[in-house]
Formats: sequence, structure tokens, C-alpha cells
Amino acid sequence: MSVELPDREPVLRVVPMPADVNQHGDIFGGWIMAQVDIAGGVMAARRALGRVATVAVNSFTFKQPVLVGDVVSFYGRIARVGRTSLSVDVEVYAQRNPTELVTVKVTEASLTYVAVGEDRRPRPIPER
Repeated sequence: MSVELPDREPVLRVVPMPADVNQHGDIFGGWIMAQVDIAGGVMAARRALGRVATVAVNSFTFKQPVLVGDVVSFYGRIARVGRTSLSVDVEVYAQRNPTELVTVKVTEASLTYVAVGEDRRPRPIPER
């Protein structure tokens, strides 16, 4: 069953390649995790107005496999902002079968980032 993509711009969109597959022909979960961290980090850095570091993966759920050639879109949302840290929720969708496009939600994750200064120590996140 095909689903709709969220009605906003993705943070990241990428196409996995044959080098990204496991022995069964599916894309490695670790590859997806790395892309989720990149997308979450982009959202966090925008909100923190600078450098951030990943401090926790709060949850990560693989719902369906990602296949070679899928167009994989990563959508982020700031879930919580604290004094020096923030949490980002990331939803991942794959679009496949270009002749009869099918869209599936493949992953959901929540990550926490801390804003860091040039000294790599936590720094306050500016108010909006």
C-alpha cells in the first residue's frame, strides 16, 4: 500500500547504490542510520545556529527494507529544545517502481543533539 510523502521539504534525499547492500540485497541498516543522523544533524544545527554533536539515539524503528534504486527522503522535525540540547524526530520514506510509483515509510527515529562551541563543550541554544 502506497502512502503520501509529508507536505514539506525533505531535509535530505538520496538514492542508495549497490555498494550499500547487505548479503541479502537490502540496504544496510547502518547506512540508513548514518543518513538519519545527517538529516537530524542538519535540523539540529539550523535550530542551534551552529555546530552540534549527536549524544543519543532515543529510538530507531525499521519498518520496511530499503532497496537499491529507491529514492529515499528524510523529513525532520524539532521535537524538543532544552538549554544546550535538542531532540529531532526523523521520518524516512522510500519511493520505488517509477512506472507505477509506490511510496512506503521505511524508518522512524528520534535523536538528541547537543550544541557545542569551538571548544567542543556544550553551549546554550539561542532563543528564537
